[in-house]
Formats: sequence, structure tokens, C-alpha cells
Amino acid sequence: MRVFASLTLAALALAFFPATRTPAQAQEIAQTPPMGWNSWNFFAEKVTDKDIRAAADNLVATGMKDAGYIYVNIDDTWEAERDATGILHTNSKFPDMKALADYVHSKGLKIGIYSGPGTKTCGGFAASLGHEEQDAKMYADWGIDYLKYDLCSFIPDVMEKQEPHDKAAQMRLMIAAYTKMGKALKATGRPIVFSLCQYGWDAPWEWAPALGGNSWRTTGDISADWDRIYAILSQQDGLAKYAGPGHWNDPDMLEVGNGKLTLRENRSHFSMWAILAAPLLAGNDLPNMKPEIKAILTNRDVIAINQDSLGKQGTRAYSDGEVEVWTRQLSGGALAVAVLAAGDNRFSTHPFHLDLARLGLHGPQEGKDLWTGKAITLTDQMPIEIASHDTLLVRIEAPK
Repeated sequence: MRVFASLTLAALALAFFPATRTPAQAQEIAQTPPMGWNSWNFFAEKVTDKDIRAAADNLVATGMKDAGYIYVNIDDTWEAERDATGILHTNSKFPDMKALADYVHSKGLKIGIYSGPGTKTCGGFAASLGHEEQDAKMYADWGIDYLKYDLCSFIPDVMEKQEPHDKAAQMRLMIAAYTKMGKALKATGRPIVFSLCQYGWDAPWEWAPALGGNSWRTTGDISADWDRIYAILSQQDGLAKYAGPGHWNDPDMLEVGNGKLTLRENRSHFSMWAILAAPLLAGNDLPNMKPEIKAILTNRDVIAINQDSLGKQGTRAYSDGEVEVWTRQLSGGALAVAVLAAGDNRFSTHPFHLDLARLGLHGPQEGKDLWTGKAITLTDQMPIEIASHDTLLVRIEAPK
């Protein structure tokens, strides 16, 4: 969701909750990174009930459901006003949320919704401040399976208003707000994925798991351009130890198929989100998806990396100029290796040479190129030519 309020905040780490503590509910859901589709990147504020039903239909028709995309998430602008009892009603675009949830569930899918801890959402619609328990119960009654909770107006409404000169106190207020909704969701008894959207402020990876967070944004918003995608990727380095089954670092939604991204950039974006064990929430035009974009989003080998049951996020092993090598440990002792050409082309005159020793590997490594589907042997110091912004992604079943 696009942030309509701004605040420059220092990174003030708060150690309220040990990172290793994770409540029982968080362990019951999101055992692998959530996969699905979110309405914002394509529809923004124009999304309707009809659009969500069509998205559910298209996830099934395109084979994306079979590939693992099960959440159909409504982002902002579904809300109307609260009545005298405090119940939040939907607007005319969403006449019957329970019926919509039932429809999505009838397709074998799950449904998500959007709110925030302030008085208003990022789009200026009614949010949950003072109505957390009431809203959580309403979501559960509707059959909601996923909540994206976006900070937005809580910044001026509460943080700046109550603690205008104390950034650390503002952070404590923020954490308390997310804690309150986490408890409210848990009290419903319904397994609802709790996705914190607060832009990575105050190192949420250190405290979000303990309050029931299943994922938390690690940065500001993504956009469909390579420089922004790469900047977000770079900021994930060092966060791997905080991710695992039930709780995931979230570098924001997928832009695959959006904007003017090249095919190589789309492929690299998807490859690296798989290495990062990131939630895979597509946001493209499903009925008009080009075959090559569908092929990227439904590549089962790459999805298997993302959804690996070991749940270990990948790390950057080393870089050589604008070429980076990332690895991810997989279940059964397998290893994923991604060689990313983050910048301009390197040609046969001065190619990149793979240093297996820096990956802890010794001798030739037999693997599978996950984008060509062909067998590949990685050898020490082998020259690798990769086009600008492309990625070589290899799975090695028995690394030596």
C-alpha cells in the first residue's frame, strides 16, 4: 500500500521480545511463505467485488492455484463508515463480504483483507483504532484468512500526537498497536495470517513474531522498476536469521508482469524472492497475463525453492562488482545457488568467475538450471556470462 503520510524516523532498536519466541497461532499458519494475489498493484483504489471474484476464477484458470497461489487479498478502499454500534460496513463496491469470502473459498482459495491501526487507512477510509477486537471478530465471522495491517494514519493520529518529540516512545506506541490487533486476531480462534505493514520501522523482525506476526515488511514500498527491486533486495542482507516457519521477512509484493520490467528483470525478481523465502503475492493483470509472465509465476522448480519446508532464508555469499552470488540451504541437504547480474553486462572478455570455495563447495557440483530445466555442472572458477539484470538459478541436490 502506498504511504500517504511521511515521517523520518531513526532506527531505534527495542528489545521487548526475544526473536525466538513465536506464539502458537503463528506456528499453525504460514508454515511456508504465503502465496497469492493482492489487488493493489493492478487495481489500486478501483478494486470491486467483481474484480476479486474474477481474480479467484483466474487463479484457478491460469494454473496459479495449482502452483500454490491460494490467497486472494483485497487491499484498501473496501470500507464505508461505522454505525452507532461501531460496526464497520462495507461500501457499495463490496455489497456482501461474507458472500464474497464464501465464493473465494468455494474455489479452494483463501481470502485476505486490509486495515490499519489508525483512524484512517492509507486511502482515507475507516481503519481500526479503538475497534480492534470488534473488527477482528467481524473478519473471522466473514471467513477472512489474511489481514494486511498498514500503519499510515496511526503516525499522525497517535505517534506524533502523543509523543511529538520522542521517537523511541513513538515506536513503543506502534508496537503496542500491532500487539493489540495480534491479540484480537488470536482471540477469534480463526487462523488468520497477520501481515504487518509498517515499512520496516524499528526492526520489526526483532519483535513482530512474539505478537503473532506471520510476516512483516522490511522496507518501504516496492515499485515496478529494477533499481527499486534491487535496492529492496540489498536491504534483506543480514535478516535471514529472523525468518522461519510461521514468521517471514516481507520485502513487499511481487511486481512480476507489471510496468516496464524486462523479461530478465521479471525472472530475477522472482528468483530472488524465492531465495529470500519471501511471501509471493502477485499483483498483475491476471486475465491478460502474457504466456512468458505466466511461465515465470508458475515455475514449479523456483516455487519449490521459495516453499522449501526447512524455511531458511537465503543469504548473499559474496559479490564481484555488480555480480552477486546468493545461496539458500534447502531440506534434505540440497542447496540453491543464484548468480545475479545486478548491473550492466559482463562479456567474454572479462566474464564473472564462480568461486565455489566461497560457497563452501569443493569439486564439480551437479545441478539443475531452474529456468532452462537443463542439467548443469558448476565448476570452480568457471566463467559465467549472464545478461544484465538476469539470474542463473541452480538447485544442487547433493552439494559437495
